[in-house]
Parts: sequence; structure tokens; C-alpha cells
Amino acid sequence: MAPRDQSCGDGGEVDPEGGIEAPLLSSGSSFFQDPAHEDGDGDEEARRRRRRFLLAGRSQSNTTSQVALVGVGVCPIESLDYELIENEVFKQDWRARGRGHILRYVALKWALCFLVGVLSAAAGFVANLGVENVAGAKFVVTSNLMLAGRYGTAFAVFLVSNFALTMLATVLTVYVAPAAAGSGIPEVKAYLNGVDAPDIFSLKTLVVKIVGCIAAVSSSLHVGKAGPLVHTGACIASILGQGGSSKYHLTCKWLRYFKNDRDRRDLVTCGAGAGIAAAFRAPVGGVLFALEAVSSWWRSALLWRAFFTTAMVAVVLRALIDFCKSDKCGLFGKGVLGGVLGSLHNFFLDKVLRLYNFINEKGQKYKLLLAAVVTICTSCCLFGLPWIASCKPCPSDTEEACPSIGRSGATYGRLVGMLIGSQSTLDHGLFAVLGSAALLGGSMRMTVSVCVVILELTNNLLMLPLVMLVLLISKTVADAFNANIYDLLVKLKGFPYLEGHVEPYMRQLSVSDVVTGPLQAFNGIEKVGHIVHVLRTTGHNGFPVVDEPPFSDSPVLFGLVLRAHLLVLLRKKDFIPNCSASALDASKQFLPHDFAKPGSGKHDRIEEIQFSAEELEMFVDLHPFTNTSPYTVVETMSLAKAHVLFREVGLRHLLVLPKSSKRAPVVGILTRHDFMPEHILGLHPFLFKTRWKKVRFGKSAFTNLVF
Repeated sequence: MAPRDQSCGDGGEVDPEGGIEAPLLSSGSSFFQDPAHEDGDGDEEARRRRRRFLLAGRSQSNTTSQVALVGVGVCPIESLDYELIENEVFKQDWRARGRGHILRYVALKWALCFLVGVLSAAAGFVANLGVENVAGAKFVVTSNLMLAGRYGTAFAVFLVSNFALTMLATVLTVYVAPAAAGSGIPEVKAYLNGVDAPDIFSLKTLVVKIVGCIAAVSSSLHVGKAGPLVHTGACIASILGQGGSSKYHLTCKWLRYFKNDRDRRDLVTCGAGAGIAAAFRAPVGGVLFALEAVSSWWRSALLWRAFFTTAMVAVVLRALIDFCKSDKCGLFGKGVLGGVLGSLHNFFLDKVLRLYNFINEKGQKYKLLLAAVVTICTSCCLFGLPWIASCKPCPSDTEEACPSIGRSGATYGRLVGMLIGSQSTLDHGLFAVLGSAALLGGSMRMTVSVCVVILELTNNLLMLPLVMLVLLISKTVADAFNANIYDLLVKLKGFPYLEGHVEPYMRQLSVSDVVTGPLQAFNGIEKVGHIVHVLRTTGHNGFPVVDEPPFSDSPVLFGLVLRAHLLVLLRKKDFIPNCSASALDASKQFLPHDFAKPGSGKHDRIEEIQFSAEELEMFVDLHPFTNTSPYTVVETMSLAKAHVLFREVGLRHLLVLPKSSKRAPVVGILTRHDFMPEHILGLHPFLFKTRWKKVRFGKSAFTNLVF
């Protein structure tokens, strides 16, 4: 990423003087003189001065948080771009849009929400149907053998069936779709924060997620369907939003309408809410979960579409469940301490997952061995522990199956009810519900959504005050110990997640304190060979475009061009023979869908495009394809203020401009990686001596400076 030759005709190599700070020059300096009036030595000196002029910031590159653990595989990650691109091609497309175009756009949004709701409900129904039939058949066979007194055979059947189901889920995630491993909520949460990774929402991830969920839950592992269904709903929404899967030739042209990350983000948010609605049959709880737990941006229009999506889930699920009542679906259809326990659960889970990561790093065979050990130990405990305590008969007036395996989530609450039973007239079942709420509030730190989900499940409004009180207490107590479970997982996986709050030490720094370089910029009319060289030797996704004489009186920032758009231009090969403005109308040469954002985790590669020697010597006019109004900040702005702007707007690039007009037109570019604590504290270790301790209550933070 060396600084480049900024003259129109030259592509630069690595400049040995690239690390020299940009000098302050007056308008009478030879930098601004026309190179045509200089001799050969003067040309070279002018070019070297231009290199120094456009280079600003540190020569050290930011390499932090470039990869993350997606599922069970370490993958490179990229940022999403929610900014509206304003260049000539897209402006012409906007001018051509009429009322009919806008109506189709709005109608398609609601139609896609309808499809997401219907398909998410179908996915949830298939998952429940599969679990009930597979696990039900396993327990029926095991129970019949035990009733016949064949306990050894019953244990063997129980163990072998659990082992086979667990290994099926493990093999699928290890060898077919590693991104489908785990609950998927951290990946969805990171995506809605602006982080993209390969295959997190692909078709194979969706299929493996559903099949793996059925196998894992049916194997008697202590896992549930809520997290996988959230990921499933997000996959469905993403696939629909990008027009289907081109890899498997399952595409639909009328769905290829959402060309930007902003619309797809909204659809994935609806999909996440639909997943919770499918898991608990709680449409309102699904909307609140998306708002409270996974989304980073929210607005009123999205609230209506999310509620419509979850309502479709509830309607479709109700219809499918009524259908199964006709026996056509097989076995389907037949406080304070809570906050402490929730925080302890998060603490121990963090340690266990770190151990799992250490084992997974050793290779695929170790992943299979880990799954085998876990399922064998779980099967032995599930089969052996009931022999320790005597069983009690189910109440004769119960209308549903006797509570047994898989219904131990409220044990803590019921135990509290039994301990104070003589001093309270409350039913033990109420204590069980409150215990569940306490543990959920203490681990996930969600209050409103958990409260609504519990009320929708129990259909008892009289419990509302008690559930609210328990959730508030458990969340407040747990916040004093650690973060919520989803934030811990996001951090453990290495996603560069932008928090909603600003770290206090950011107020001590300006944006110029974290800008790293070297900075790479292009001319408005650039040589093809130089563009190819830069794209092959750097991994940046955005480049400033600077106009120089004779196209401007002085070096001036024209805008920002994206790597993806440069690849489209190079693939089209609509080049010009010399360094002059193109007379062609770009809107006639390119269509807006040529620059449409590909699916999640997919992007073109410069290595896939071949060039002849003549083409490398030609030029391309970048002006029609450059975003002429990128977001910019002055280098003296505080890092805290820039963080708020970057996150609230949902940016991928934030250009840093100099305070003085006599310096380079652009100092550097901020990305989300520049706001990560490991990067900031790595550049400024003295901040470790004045670290701030945070005790968070809700969304506010009370901080103390520790000297």
C-alpha cells in the first residue's frame, strides 16, 4: 500500500520516501506548477513532491480484527456499507424513477416480508416436526425396552442413537457448512452491526442449519431451537433480498431489487424477529427481540414491517399446527439470585467456549472427537441420573404429557418455591416461570422481549408485575459482573463490533491519533495498469479520488470510489486511449444493476480479470463512478464524536480532512477497525494507565477513572 505517483500518466511503484510527512506548501510552490513547463529532472521532482503531499498519517497499517470465528471456521471479514452512493450513474437512475417505480419498491418490501414470515414459519414447523418424530421415536423405543426390563439394551439404543444424531450434525457443520455451527445469533448480531463474512447466510448454511438443528436437539444435547431459528430466519431474508442463490441457479429476476446493504439489513432484521416468533409462537416477542437483542439501527417504518413478518409467522404456524392435530404429522402434536446465576452462566460459558476454540484449532478430527465425547457424557448423565432419585407419578388431572426430560429450565425457580413453600401460598409453577425469567434476564440481559415472550407463552397477564420485577432485578445484578451472553460471544469470535456507547478514553484522542497509513489515492483519470497494481497489492475497499492540474486549479478531493465499482469498470473494459476526460455517457454504458451489491460474503476478485499489455497502458475516467459526497471529518475532531457519527449513520469509510488547506486534500480514511480498543490501545499504550471501569445499568454507563 505504498503512496503512489499522482501524475496523470504514471503508475507508481513503492516510494522509498513514502514515510516522509507531507510538507506545508504555498500556492506559489513548484508543486502547483504545470509539469509541462518543467524539464525531465523537474518532472521527477514534482512527482516525488506529489507523493509526499498526498501521504499523511502513520506508515503503520491497521491489521487488527481482520478475521473472525464464523461458526467453527476462521474467515476474513468485511464491513457493510449503508451509505447512499451519490455518483452520476446512480443519480441518473434516481432521476429516471417515477411513481410506479416507487410503488413497486414499497410493494416489494411488504411482499418480501410476507415471504420471510411464511418461509420462517415453515422452517420452524419442519424443525419442530423433525425433532418430535426423531426424538419421539428414540424415546418410545427406549421406554419400551426399559418397561420390558432390558435396561442394558435400552441404554445401548439411547447412547447409539444420540451418538449417531450428534455426529450427523457435527459432520455437516465441519465439512459442509462451518458457518452453520452454533446458535448463529452472534453472526446475525454482527451482520446487523455492519460486519459481513463468507457464507453466513448462504443456501447451504440454511439447509445445514435446519438439518443440524433437528439432529442436535433430537440427540438429547442441552441445546434449543431458538438460536438456530433466528439464524434460519436471517438466512431466508438474506437469500430473498439478494434475489436467490446464483451458485445453485435458484434466482428470480423480480427479487433482484435490493441493490444495497441498507435494504438487506432491514430484511435480515425482520428475519431475525421471525425466527423468535417461530420458536416461541410469540410474534410481539419476536419484534422486541430483534429491537432489543440483535439490531444496531432501528426506525418506525422497520417496526411495522417486522411486526407484519412475525404476524405472518404466527398465522402460518397456527394453521400448520391445526393440520397436525388430525394425526397426519406422526408424533408431532401429542430475582437477585437469578441475576447472579445468569452472570455465572455467562462467565463459565465464556471459559468453556475458549477451551472449545483451543480444541477446534487442532483440526477437524478433534472437532469430531469433541462432539463424540460431549454426546457420550450427556447420554450417560441423562440415562443414569434419574436412577439416583425416585420418580413421582404425574398428576391424574394433567392435560399434557408428564414433564420430564428437556423441561428442566425452570428447576431453579421451582427449587426456590419448594424451599419457601411453608411461608408462601404461591404455586410452585409460578416460581418455575419466575426462575426462568430470572436466568434469562441474567444471561441475555433482555427485559422487555423476555417479558413479552413469557406472557405470550403463558397467556397470563396476572404474572406481568412479578415477571417485570424479576427481570429488572436479575439484569441489574448481572450487569455488575459481566456483559450479556451475546456480547461475550461476539467478542470471543473476534467480530469488530461497534458498541452503542463510547469508551471514555476516546474523548482524550482526536481522529488523527488513530489514522494509519500509507494512504492510497487515485486520480480522476487514472491509468489502468496502476489501478490493477493497487487492487492486487492492497485489500482496501475504498480509495479517495483526487483531481490535480490541469483538471483543477489545485489538488482537491473529488470523492471516494469503491473497490467493487473499480472491478466492474475493469471487467467492462470501457477504457480511453489517453489522459483526457471521456466524452461517453456513463449512464448509457452502464446500468445500475451492474453495480448492484452481490450476496453476503460474495465479491469479485481482481485475479479473475485478464488484461493485455495495451489495455494496461490505457486510462479510465473515474469521475462518473465516484461518490462525490462521502462523509468527512476534520482531523481535529474527537475520536468519540467520530465514533458516534460512524455508528449512527452506518458507515464503512469516513474520510479525514486536514485542518489546513495547504496540506494534502485528504489525511486518511477511518474504518470500523480504527475504532476497535485493541487498535487504539496498541497505538497509545499510556491509556492503559488510566483505564476506565464501567458499571452499566441499562444503556447508561457510570464510569470511574482509575489511577
